[in-house]
Amino acid sequence: MLLALDDGRALPAGVLAEEAGISRPTASSHLAKMTEAGLLAVRTQGRHRYYRLAGPEVGALIEQLGRLAPARPVTSLREGTRAARLRSARTCYDHMAGRLGVQLMGSLLERGVLTGGDGRFHEHGTDRLSSPGHDVDYRLTADGRSVLNRMGIELPSGPRPLVRYCIDWTEQRHHLAGGLGRALLDHFLAANWLRRTARHRALTVTDSGRTALSDRFGIDWAG
Repeated sequence: MLLALDDGRALPAGVLAEEAGISRPTASSHLAKMTEAGLLAVRTQGRHRYYRLAGPEVGALIEQLGRLAPARPVTSLREGTRAARLRSARTCYDHMAGRLGVQLMGSLLERGVLTGGDGRFHEHGTDRLSSPGHDVDYRLTADGRSVLNRMGIELPSGPRPLVRYCIDWTEQRHHLAGGLGRALLDHFLAANWLRRTARHRALTVTDSGRTALSDRFGIDWAG
């Protein structure tokens, strides 16, 4: 159920029960416990209760748990296709993850938009499990700010850190999170470079998105 919510959407208990393959009463019991623990927030609309992750830090936690958990065996073509799509491009709460997220992070570092790290996961070095996404001090450069402004990417203001990262659970590298991660995902979706899927976190790169990734970020996207 947490994975189903990791794209930032709010979903009712019935949909979450279906995603988890459990009964609605069982799902409601688990959802109540996770809400009480501060992992979920709930909104009531009419007769329905909609659940969402309590914040981006919960999404980062889910990514870390996914990195540690053993791979689930694929038992059908449908599951295999879905797993492949999630590895390729997906949301991690409100930013991009999977190969797309990792390649985008690498491009931003290579082009000097970001500085402070190398995008790699250092298991015995800077990346501590106790503080995921905080050990490497990535920063947006002055030139990087200008590059993003020329692309029409609006940088957010407010208390949320602009640059954070997650350790990608499928790629074992860093992908961009924080306010900038969200701004990039919002821009990619608004420009129709990416499309969400209806029922899960996978993202589809459009033809115009392939062109934009190549022209603007030097990414030859093969899916």
